[in-house]
Amino acid sequence: MIKSEINSKSPVHLGLILDGNRRWAKKNNLTAIEGHRAGYLNLKKIIKISKKHDIQYISAFVFSSENWKRGNDEVKNLMKLFSWVLKHEVKEISKEGIRLKVIGSKMRIGKALVKAIHDAEEATKDNTKGTLLLCLDYGGQQEIVEATKRIVESGIDPKDITPELISQNLDMPGIPPLDLIIRTSGEHRLSNFMLWESAYSELFFVNKLWPDFSEANFESILKKYSKIKRNFGQ
Repeated sequence: MIKSEINSKSPVHLGLILDGNRRWAKKNNLTAIEGHRAGYLNLKKIIKISKKHDIQYISAFVFSSENWKRGNDEVKNLMKLFSWVLKHEVKEISKEGIRLKVIGSKMRIGKALVKAIHDAEEATKDNTKGTLLLCLDYGGQQEIVEATKRIVESGIDPKDITPELISQNLDMPGIPPLDLIIRTSGEHRLSNFMLWESAYSELFFVNKLWPDFSEANFESILKKYSKIKRNFGQ
């Protein structure tokens, strides 16, 4: 398994659980989709700040495998928002030198969105100034299940299964584990987000709703993170 540099001042891989968009919308007398749009705009801001700190990977939890239980209208509008971002924002993402990848199941999102994902990934595949992973219809447990299936199907002897082998069969093999995870909205749980990759993550839980999560909040967390001595069990 790849390990990030111990005691590095900035995380190599940042995880974001973007929680609170709907509550922010309700608080501001807006629709749920307007809250999600505000959440996307804030994600853009945080990505730009991350580049200044030389954060190489950002994984954003944008739609979990459990989110299909939400109302049909909200889910439909979210899929439209994802499609719009992938079709119309990809040029700006690419201009920043960022490679875009989408991980998670693609069984239920529809052919048009699958094509938009493919096109966006192709358009940014050669970029080298950072990687943005959008976790869409994603669940950490299912990712591990699918990795296990790949290993079994390859005919590997059970005695030869190692943590490194499992890592190589995850949705996005080759990326470093998560160094830092930030979750907004006051919830204190991972909610099935990158369970394998978060084994040694530093966890920061913030009371603010995601659209209200500011540059100052982010900078404060990064400053605290830089002072943590990370020994990885040593």
